[in-house]
Amino acid sequence: MNGASREALAAGRESLDALTDNTSVDAAKLAGELASVTALLHREVSLRRVLTDPAQGGEAKAELAQRLLGGQVGGETVDLVSGLVRSRWSQSRDLVDSVEELANTADLTAAQKAGALDDVEDELFRFGRIVSSSTELRSALTDKAATATAKSELLRSLLGGKANAVTERLIIRLVTQPRGRSLESGLESLSKLAAARRDRMVAVVTTAVPLTDQQKQRLGAVLAKLYGRQMHLNLDVDPAVLGGISVQVGDEVINGTIAERLGEASRRLAG
Repeated sequence: MNGASREALAAGRESLDALTDNTSVDAAKLAGELASVTALLHREVSLRRVLTDPAQGGEAKAELAQRLLGGQVGGETVDLVSGLVRSRWSQSRDLVDSVEELANTADLTAAQKAGALDDVEDELFRFGRIVSSSTELRSALTDKAATATAKSELLRSLLGGKANAVTERLIIRLVTQPRGRSLESGLESLSKLAAARRDRMVAVVTTAVPLTDQQKQRLGAVLAKLYGRQMHLNLDVDPAVLGGISVQVGDEVINGTIAERLGEASRRLAG
């Protein structure tokens, strides 16, 4: 997002945090209502253009949003959306992206309040791994000919009772309302959003065998010291690495696997 939209989203995040800090606010309900607004704005192109038209006054746009949403969603949702449309936006799509992000953040906040944010982060990561390893599942979830209902039922059969309710809601929304994104990029965005709830960075750790709890704690402490932030570890086991450990943080890869060292030795010999 460019300057104006970035500032508008930042203000929306602050408003959402202020709302969800209040224990009387149902963050999960708020998430569902914001998701409904996202679907409306995505579907009604002319409406979102009116709500982001720089030639229209902020209060006039807020009043329009209040008239449209009043009685359809709760007061907290109306206030959040009204605040967003008062702001200036670089392009109309940015408003939809921002409402969607706030919906997902509200759901993650609900998980955090329930002490389940770590579980949700891990489940999102594991689901991404499952999708990447199953061409058949990925095809079923991204099939444009399949209805949203069919995809939802498939996901509920896979996740129901096995994953946190927040994880299930986030994945169903992503799959049934992809809005032009790939499934992989959508899952990555959700994982980053989950990590941001605690101002943590995410490290994808690949080892030949599972790490012990002590090793996980030691690695987390080392990475936190190295990057100056709390680190969430997404753990993956791949026998192909042969030994050692590979850590990816953002675009940076710290590779200490035997396979990598053998490859490096081969390259030097070939040179």
